[in-house]
Amino acid sequence: MTEKRLSFKEMCAAYDVTPRTLRYYEYIELLQPEREGRARYYGPRERARMTLILRGRKFGFALEEIRQWLLIYENEGTDAQMRSWIALADRQLEELAEQRAQLDQAMAELKQLRDETEAGLD
Repeated sequence: MTEKRLSFKEMCAAYDVTPRTLRYYEYIELLQPEREGRARYYGPRERARMTLILRGRKFGFALEEIRQWLLIYENEGTDAQMRSWIALADRQLEELAEQRAQLDQAMAELKQLRDETEAGLD
């Protein structure tokens, strides 16, 4: 039994992306939907790729880095590519940890200022 394909409009709705975004991912060859005339259809492979693209964007990866991730996902990556991706992921984890630390500091400062302001009202 073949899994249902999504139309262009259904794909946009399912992944909460704009048509422009979906066309761009196709243009840079991150996605390769099936075409029937002018219509595009996205099967299980393309939906899985879209899930990984959005996950990579959420993690802060650049689209070219996501392309490497997709190659590895499809088992087309070499050991060297996989090691490279692990190093890339480690760097991104460090960057995210730094961003978290900065955010925690900003939140602590804002809370302190808020508390001081509230205490001044009493």
